[in-house]
Amino acid sequence: MLIRNLDATPLKPVQMDGVQGASMAVMVGRADGAPNFALRQFRVEPGGHTPRHAHDYEHEVVVLSGRGTITLGEKDHPLRPGDVLYVPANETHQFRSAPDQNDGLRFICLVPVSRNCGDPTPGS
Repeated sequence: MLIRNLDATPLKPVQMDGVQGASMAVMVGRADGAPNFALRQFRVEPGGHTPRHAHDYEHEVVVLSGRGTITLGEKDHPLRPGDVLYVPANETHQFRSAPDQNDGLRFICLVPVSRNCGDPTPGS
């Protein structure tokens, strides 16, 4: 069993082309013995964004705080706290924090543990 506080886990900058002001912490992953899923927290600074990208796995997202948008394909969708998203595999996407947010956009993202299970390089 593992109990870890969301606010006590340090975030590390996401190192990937096309990122501006995004950081990530692995809340549960392979290093914790999770066999199937990695649970990650992202924080995107006001006006910042994740890279516009796609990958061969789905992920599920819960917005914790802040406002922003997600671009799925070519369409922008507003985001606010409590929103739950399903991002299909191979769907181009990008998260953006609204520039007027004091603390930026904060969300949780679930991915297969075999992908991106601890390295803050790959983005969301």
